[in-house]
Amino acid sequence: MFTCLAFNKFANGGVYALETKDGLIIETTDTFLPWYTKDAVGSKQNTLKDSDLGSRLERWMIGVSVMHGCPCKCKFCATGQMPKWAVLTAEEIVAQVDFILDTNPEFDPMSAKEFKINYTRMGEPFLNLENVKQAIAILDKRYNGKIHHYVSTIGVKDSDFSWIKGNITLQISLHSLDKKRRNKLIPWRGKMSIEELGKIRTQSNLMTTLNLTLVDEDDFDIEELQKFFDPKYFFIKLSPINRNAVSDKNALGKGIIEARNIA
Repeated sequence: MFTCLAFNKFANGGVYALETKDGLIIETTDTFLPWYTKDAVGSKQNTLKDSDLGSRLERWMIGVSVMHGCPCKCKFCATGQMPKWAVLTAEEIVAQVDFILDTNPEFDPMSAKEFKINYTRMGEPFLNLENVKQAIAILDKRYNGKIHHYVSTIGVKDSDFSWIKGNITLQISLHSLDKKRRNKLIPWRGKMSIEELGKIRTQSNLMTTLNLTLVDEDDFDIEELQKFFDPKYFFIKLSPINRNAVSDKNALGKGIIEARNIA
């Protein structure tokens, strides 16, 4: 279904630029981590202990796109610079998983301690919701519900979160607790307010992740965090900026979380 246009290898996986039969360009990732990183909540951190990066038999994560391009145009994301955007079908989402599995035939995903699909690459899942839900259903049936699905959203207005349950986990891309700053970083007008995000409740086996890609120290406000986000329901994740042409164009710099890669 796909033509591989480019591949960039990491020490713990890689990222693929794929072209669909209709000429749409998407991004799919294949990564792995040591098993102990699964307990980020309990250990209250998510750093590696040493240079041992684990294997696909521990935590195997496939990151899929749900769109070609994205209409949200977040100021640090290169996806929004594409001149057009289009939704992917459920079959095209599932086919990205198949592509990675076919590329790594020596590994059985059901032998991994965790097999995780991250709906975190190109596109906003809640703007292509029915196809995302259908893709999850297809994969759950195929792998007997043993996949951990991780769905990331900016919080689209009037979204239904009742289907986030069991082996499906929600991530909210917040990025700033300052309302004006958040609106600049995420200019999509149809997003939920910080107050509305704090009221989200799911039936997932895991807490909702609150992701903050901090550009400036003023983006983090502990009083706002405590006011709206109950620690019984939300896990806070601080992320570095993955620098690209768009983030540099918007003068976002390196952010306040240091990003270090192992070659």
